Amino acid sequence: MKKKNKKQGGSSGQNRKTSEDFLEKNLKKPEINVTESGLQYEIIKEGDGALPDPDGYVKVHQRAMLVGGKTLDDTYKNNEPMEFRLKETIEGYQEGLLMMKTGSRYKFYIPPELAWGKRGSGGRIGPNAVVIFDVSLLECW
Repeated sequence: MKKKNKKQGGSSGQNRKTSEDFLEKNLKKPEINVTESGLQYEIIKEGDGALPDPDGYVKVHQRAMLVGGKTLDDTYKNNEPMEFRLKETIEGYQEGLLMMKTGSRYKFYIPPELAWGKRGSGGRIGPNAVVIFDVSLLECW
């Protein structure tokens, strides 16, 4: 018999249940908004700058986490913002960033179907996992 790799972040069924429970509970918080696609978000600070272009680039600070609290990435900690083309990121992150004006800080709770879905991402993000992003939009062009 093959042993399961514990670094995978849980089984698909277990993660699905954990994700569904988390998102359902999260929606009951008054500060949480939800889009038609199912992306949940919280506005921490509303900026007054430009909105990103769907075909453009952004410069952000971000903290990416899993529901259990595991941090995947934290540019705030290193004070090294990242730049990328919007189209090169997951669907839920794109959708969220397109709502933000430059200078804003939002928290996104991205359901699996808008993130890495059933396949997960390597050993870091298990299948059917919610990914949480705390994002500050610094620039867009």
